[in-house]
Amino acid sequence: MSTPIRVLIVDDQALFREGLHTLLSVQTDLQVVGEARNGEEALRLAAAHEPDIILMDLHMPILDGVAATRRLQSSQPAIKVIVLTTFDDDEDVFEGLRAGAVGYLLKDVPSEKLFEAIRGVARGESFLEPSIVNKIVAEFARLSPQRPSSSQPLIEPLSERELEILRLLGQGASNKEIADHLVITVGTVKNHLTNIMAKLSVRDRTQAALRAKELGII
Repeated sequence: MSTPIRVLIVDDQALFREGLHTLLSVQTDLQVVGEARNGEEALRLAAAHEPDIILMDLHMPILDGVAATRRLQSSQPAIKVIVLTTFDDDEDVFEGLRAGAVGYLLKDVPSEKLFEAIRGVARGESFLEPSIVNKIVAEFARLSPQRPSSSQPLIEPLSERELEILRLLGQGASNKEIADHLVITVGTVKNHLTNIMAKLSVRDRTQAALRAKELGII
């Protein structure tokens, strides 16, 4: 049996922490290693337990999620932070991602989507709600000059299939959703994404969508 993904829950609402703990504990490949009520507790528990993933609320007393994420990136960069919060206003989104979070989900996310996000981030992917992706792309478009979409300014152009996948990625679709839409396997989607990121010279899905927008590809 493979080693379970170690998860730390950080939220100032006890009932939410307990419910999330119970929900995650049912999954055999996930292990909750602790719960924290604020960012300071999160830093202490992260140092003690070295989780793979932290589910981080943003608005908490003593030390908020943005500050805690920023400090974690300096002290324990191997730990991946997924923001799990009620808020998706622009300031929260951009501050959370700038601090180093690689995922951003709202608390009303379906449980299967949360499990998928944790597993994806543990594999090295980023995972954002479609509404969050749209905010990022819209902000990027606002700040960047418009570029023509008639050509691909890449050394190795993207194939038609890769463009299809990239457009769906830009809409916030998960690997499974892309696979279902295109009637291909998740493994095939992953292979295409690897090629896409190599051609765009980026490290993750979110950067791929932003780079494609910058180049006028999508």
